Amino acid sequence: MCGHATMVDLRGRRVLVMGLGTRGGGLGVTRWLVQQGAEVTVTDRRPAEDLGPSLEALATLPVRLVLGEHRREDFEQAEIVVRNPAVPSDSPWLALARAAGARIEMEMSLFLRVCPAPVIGVTGTKGKTTTATLCAEILKAWRPDTVLAGNMGRSALEALPAITPETPVVLELSSWQLEGLAEHALSPHIAVLTMISEDHLDRYPSMQAYIEAKRHIARFQGADDWFVLNRDEPRAWACRGTGMGRLVPFGRDAGDPTGAFLDGDRLVWRVDGAEQEVCRRSDLPLPGDHAVANALAAIAAASLRGARTTHAREGLGRAQPVPHRLEHVATVGGIDFVNDSAATAPAAVLAALASFRDRSVVLIAGGADKGVDLRPLAGEIAPRVRAIVLLAGTATPMFEDALRASGGRVFGPYGSMEEAVQRAASLALPGGLVLLSPGCASFGLFRDEFHRGEAFREAVHRLRERTRARDET
Repeated sequence: MCGHATMVDLRGRRVLVMGLGTRGGGLGVTRWLVQQGAEVTVTDRRPAEDLGPSLEALATLPVRLVLGEHRREDFEQAEIVVRNPAVPSDSPWLALARAAGARIEMEMSLFLRVCPAPVIGVTGTKGKTTTATLCAEILKAWRPDTVLAGNMGRSALEALPAITPETPVVLELSSWQLEGLAEHALSPHIAVLTMISEDHLDRYPSMQAYIEAKRHIARFQGADDWFVLNRDEPRAWACRGTGMGRLVPFGRDAGDPTGAFLDGDRLVWRVDGAEQEVCRRSDLPLPGDHAVANALAAIAAASLRGARTTHAREGLGRAQPVPHRLEHVATVGGIDFVNDSAATAPAAVLAALASFRDRSVVLIAGGADKGVDLRPLAGEIAPRVRAIVLLAGTATPMFEDALRASGGRVFGPYGSMEEAVQRAASLALPGGLVLLSPGCASFGLFRDEFHRGEAFREAVHRLRERTRARDET
């Protein structure tokens, strides 16, 4: 539960930030801690040359840096350790700090305690970024001061100065961030769970452990809170009854008196049997069945927060694809190039292909292992695509074998995005598309899935320039 800010006095406290990172989260919490008067040390196993932009942003701040290693004494002497979401909760370094009496925090656990406004939190294996973004768009049509932050490279703590008790706040929350909230028995006022499928099984000991991490979003809710839940996805729907929040379903209309539903081609919001049409399915600017589910979840959460149907209609109408999620990059030689680099789980790949079921697709896939069995995915996609171009990675050899066994036309693996894009372009048909939807993590060839998507964009833009130059000669 949240919405009533708690004072957190950090003046003079010895705080250790574990993991600076390169996408803004560690940087944001470090700056905020300094503003609160804490004595801050940042420790990151990566060397300085890998953290350049983040270090430049900290250059003028009174922060002690320990790079390229962790030091035992830093964890033993810290009063508070703020861990990056990428740091496992069972890290021996955190165990060392706990044994020495330190409190373990994350940016989200600090934020939910100090935020003066009620928070909407969105999680799910797939759809959380798009749902959070759509929800924020709806709320901005009602209140332009709406804040969107969380697991998307935007620091929630740095947004605090602009947040009043009336400000709508939407956070995208990963399972790792939810672990940090659970440690302090925190859940958002409005919790949204989009769907659950196999993912991050390199980090969790079992699928059930992963599901339990997702359930944290509603586990500590009270009777005045809300739990917005996907009625159509069995693993998500099985999470009803978690916590004390009031259940609000979304999905295909099953006659529930309250919720957001698809009734024929109408997206409707219903409260105690009273129904209002928000829009038609054809009005949504985003492709795919999953986009409808994300829109329904966003309608429910935003409406519970106070937005009206007119705001929902306006917000959804101006929605744009989120970067790295079915993002159209360019059309080259009659071939569309689509960046879905954030599709790091099999369910996300299948959803992407369903969005283009009537198109000829060359799929770029493969990458680093997340502990997920890719054989079922291979069996699904092999007969549905024109060809599969593989990126090198620890998951790729097994994936390649499964694709070939399923009759897929497989090319690669390639050690660079440039090579993969060139090969995919040579295989695609005019009127078809090249889809980057890897189904795997990015590590090895790329820093993260965002770097992978950026590399795809750059490779496509270079292909376009070469094509233009050739056509002009």
